[in-house]
Amino acid sequence: MLFGGKEMFEQASWIGVSEDYGEICPTFFKEIKTESAVKNAVLSVTAIGVYEAHIDGVRVGEFFLAPGCTEYRTRLQYQNYDVTELLKENSTLEITVGKGWHRGRMSKDRTDINTMPVAVIATLEIDLADGQTIEINTDSSWLVKKSNILFSDIYDGEIFDSTFVPDAPVPVKVLDELSKDRIIPQEGEYITEHAHIHPKELIITPKGERVIDFGQNFAGFLHIKVKAKRGTEINISFAEILDSDGNFYNENYRSAKCTYKFVCSGNRDDYKPHFTFYGFRYIRLDSYPETVNLSDFEGIAVYSELKRTGYINTLNPKINKLVENTVWSQRANFIDVPTDCPQRDERMGWTGDAQVFVKTACFNYNVKKFFEKWLHDLTASVGEDGGVPGTVPNFWSWTMKSTAWGDAGTVVPWTIYLMYGDKTVLKDNFATMRGWVDYMTNTSIEPNLWIVEEEQKKKQHFSDWLALDAPYGSYRGSSDENLIASAFYAYSTAIVVKAGKVIGEDVSKYETLYENIVSAYKAKFTELKTQTEHVLTLFMGLTDNKKAVADSLVKLIRDNGNKLTTGFVGTPYLLHALSENGYADVAYDLLLQEDFPSWLYEVNHGATTIWEHWDGIRDDGTIWSKDMNSYNHYAYGSVLDWIYTVAAGIKTSEEKAAFRSIEIAPHPDKRLGALDVKFRSIRGLVISKWTYEGDTVRYDISTPSNAHIIIGQNHYDVKPGSYVFFEKA
Repeated sequence: MLFGGKEMFEQASWIGVSEDYGEICPTFFKEIKTESAVKNAVLSVTAIGVYEAHIDGVRVGEFFLAPGCTEYRTRLQYQNYDVTELLKENSTLEITVGKGWHRGRMSKDRTDINTMPVAVIATLEIDLADGQTIEINTDSSWLVKKSNILFSDIYDGEIFDSTFVPDAPVPVKVLDELSKDRIIPQEGEYITEHAHIHPKELIITPKGERVIDFGQNFAGFLHIKVKAKRGTEINISFAEILDSDGNFYNENYRSAKCTYKFVCSGNRDDYKPHFTFYGFRYIRLDSYPETVNLSDFEGIAVYSELKRTGYINTLNPKINKLVENTVWSQRANFIDVPTDCPQRDERMGWTGDAQVFVKTACFNYNVKKFFEKWLHDLTASVGEDGGVPGTVPNFWSWTMKSTAWGDAGTVVPWTIYLMYGDKTVLKDNFATMRGWVDYMTNTSIEPNLWIVEEEQKKKQHFSDWLALDAPYGSYRGSSDENLIASAFYAYSTAIVVKAGKVIGEDVSKYETLYENIVSAYKAKFTELKTQTEHVLTLFMGLTDNKKAVADSLVKLIRDNGNKLTTGFVGTPYLLHALSENGYADVAYDLLLQEDFPSWLYEVNHGATTIWEHWDGIRDDGTIWSKDMNSYNHYAYGSVLDWIYTVAAGIKTSEEKAAFRSIEIAPHPDKRLGALDVKFRSIRGLVISKWTYEGDTVRYDISTPSNAHIIIGQNHYDVKPGSYVFFEKA
């Protein structure tokens, strides 16, 4: 059997439709006849759009939304499927193609990809029992017909008509103008079905709407079983929340229609969408038979095939809920790319969100393969100037190459290396990492800092996005954009130096640059105003007087009622900046805060995932905003990184990455009562558990590698094994 690169499609042709099908998804098909029994058979296939393959009506494989989401202009994955058990001596192979990410509304202003024709290319290699090998390729002998999927779009949902009778099939059009050069083997994880979520209750809202609550916000689709008169239309809408009056609310989806229309056959129908997904907790039955049986509805969570590695449990049920909510948000936003949200007219791989969350992601799940694939798309999205776009893949004709967002180009590969130890990720991405630093250097108007003209700031940077100290009507926070940009300039340059040394690159130029940036930063930014300005200065090592800056940060927090004001840029590092400078107690104050703004505020308001905005729902039940208000947005879930690495104290050595050498230095707090963290690292299981027993703290530690354990003021160097320590509380 052949398992090569694009060369396996050497004899195959791209095929498309010979006439305009409008919004209807086409089905390409070929009858296959063999003269003896099938011994082995492998189908290799990809499409421009997204596809499903069937043999004699049976779905091939479990990959949902194949071939996945990539930087389409240069990278298009194909998949191999073992179809030995499906093929008979006389079979029909069908491949149905939907618009997907790149041919749908997501990329409407990217004419270079949005206008590509629907197309499929495939090779079926069959080994027969009589010793023959035959190969079936897409070519002019294939036929195409309209499917029952009359409409499908990532943003806008799907229409399936069981009663639709298509015209007779016609020959396909061979698309010789389409290149095969972009075709690459499958790199990422398959997108598959996971949790099956059953309805919690049927609600009749004050408006009289029939709404079903699944009890959990998630990304995936709705599976229904229904028997109704032939031609009966079922129309369903999706939402994350109910409004303050208890009515259905999805205005925060913005222009995304997110609808589901099914026309019944008259028999017992069993249906779930093919080429779209939804982010939702609630569904509204806009048109449905009078009788509603909850057992006929099922939610199916869909995300990349990832293995869970990290678990956090405490005696505080609200913190446990925060952990669970973060995990659910990661699942919902790890659908082949690390997206910002799974529900509205966005759902893109925002680089800033990925950058701040990547460490937490690595603890929760094994995401090595997932991020390595995404980083290849990031490199493919970078322009000649080295600037990293705000979204990867880049679906828009414009992009902001912003501080903290573009730094995903350095932070993500470095973090993946630290967590998994494979130098390949640094070698593959080092040119991009270095290029991002060079981009900052070349676009600054002031040496050794990243400073842009005043009128250029809002075109260049997102600033401390959604910070609570933002001026009225702004999303950008009050922190100095130039300070943020220069701090990350230093941060990324330091990473380039460290990464370069790991893989043997000459980084002397960047060592000098880093020293110059730090000096220039200290001279330039002598007055710190906001919490985020303090946090970045501390966390990124840009002050000679850490105590004074830390004290000032604590004063800002205390003066604000032990509450944060940070946004997307400051929040991920806030607790770290405090605990690293002797204020772990203040970090716990913020973690355990329950009033707005806080992580537990949204838990107290019934959240089942992480919110985009601290007050997505106000105390009085009103909605903060409809245009920037996702209720499934993992960025602030990056606080779990602090729980793993500080509260539990689990860290890998930079010199011996991937937990070849481990430091375990827990920071207990009686208010939490107990903490039990289990993390299955690439080396094996790490356990850090502490429990208050009267006036004593008991520590249970397990390590798969040599470890340096710090309990209070005591240091222990230990070999792999399990250990118990006691400390006076």
